Amino acid sequence: MDESAFVLIVEDETAHGEAMAEGLKRSNHICRVVPTGAEAVESMKQRPPDVVITDYRLGGGLDGMDVLRAAKREVPECEVILITAYGSEQLARDALSRDNPDRAYDYLIKPIDIDVLRDKVDRAGRQAITARQNRELRQQVDQAFSFEGIIGTSQALAREIKRVRRLARTKSTVLIFGESGTGKELIAQAIHTNSPRKNKPFKVANCAAFTETLLDSELFGHVKGAFTGAYASRKGMLEAADGGTLFLDEIGDMPLAMQAKLLRALENGEVMPVGSTEVHHVDVRFVAATHQDLAAKVEIGEFRQDLLYRLHAGGAIRIPPLRERREDIPLLVQHFIDRCNAENHTEVDGIAPEAMRKLTQYSWRGNVRELRNVVEQMCVETDRTTLGVEDLPDPVRGCTDIVPVGFPNLAGLSMADVEKLHIMNTLKMFGGNRDKTAKALKIGARTLYRKLNDYGLR
Repeated sequence: MDESAFVLIVEDETAHGEAMAEGLKRSNHICRVVPTGAEAVESMKQRPPDVVITDYRLGGGLDGMDVLRAAKREVPECEVILITAYGSEQLARDALSRDNPDRAYDYLIKPIDIDVLRDKVDRAGRQAITARQNRELRQQVDQAFSFEGIIGTSQALAREIKRVRRLARTKSTVLIFGESGTGKELIAQAIHTNSPRKNKPFKVANCAAFTETLLDSELFGHVKGAFTGAYASRKGMLEAADGGTLFLDEIGDMPLAMQAKLLRALENGEVMPVGSTEVHHVDVRFVAATHQDLAAKVEIGEFRQDLLYRLHAGGAIRIPPLRERREDIPLLVQHFIDRCNAENHTEVDGIAPEAMRKLTQYSWRGNVRELRNVVEQMCVETDRTTLGVEDLPDPVRGCTDIVPVGFPNLAGLSMADVEKLHIMNTLKMFGGNRDKTAKALKIGARTLYRKLNDYGLR
């Protein structure tokens, strides 16, 4: 298997226990052998196992069923494999019953076939590791900031959300920069919802979706007979948004003639419908967005500098692309899984670590929108409860993108915060594998577990 499982072997015949451990170590599992149930319980508290292999009959006060119950109490995600003697299979089968609240994963009959043992431990380990990582991911989702549907933990996004909260309370025009799919409209909606205008209209106009004539009519309205097909007068978006907020998406595509007319509306609230000489006045808060470099368009004469200054009056929001905040991808994946379950009645409870690594490494040129579509497609089309690599679309599954590793700005953080951040990032790099993380950090596994407890990362 891709992940090394920590396997606790409970066997009062030491030679048998060591033989099983030796066979499992060849599959890169990490094993610990203890002779009694009491020592097994103590070991679970020191280091939670992924898999427990326990003899049904043990010397001492605790038998295999006691170990099973203790394991499910101490480490709910771990899987337990019982070992029983020939003729006692019914006892083990009872432990596997769906009616058993402390259900075992599987059982083996002595003498043990090491290949069968490896196969069962591989499968049990994968299931346990996936369950643990999904539980940890849900905890991260719960702890992550969520603002009007915008989810993340990255400093880059948190910095912009803080700016959004501040600007929302003002009357100023806001300009949002961001690639396609990053959530510019979501940010605009958040500004409106958290502003004093929240009970007034929020209107959206996509400047790239209309010709110049149609955009003029869309924004400013028209009077009857203003152009062919204008059979009746019609209010534009500006009048419809009076008292509220107008979101001008892809404003970099607005024709120059329209930019001049928009500038007058921005400065004086003046609205003149197409075909009319009558000026109306409106009270509208403008939020604009673009994926283009407007300063560069000013240089080549395709965008008005005075309009750019006016749009920048309140401030600018720069939404980082998903590839610059990859640490948010696992949180977004879990959020989209939960949303798809609620909206489409799917029954996906998580995602396998290798599939998550593939999603994290992908370039996501379509940003959050593309990620959402991919996760929803996976949830709808899978026949499993845990999404795996086989559920990924071909471009993601076959991706060989190299993820650049940058150095965050740690200025102002305490040494404890730096250590916590470093441990979190290393855990993410190894898909939550704690043994690989400990080796990479050059600390003992017990030290890592203690730090995870100290920092609330377990």
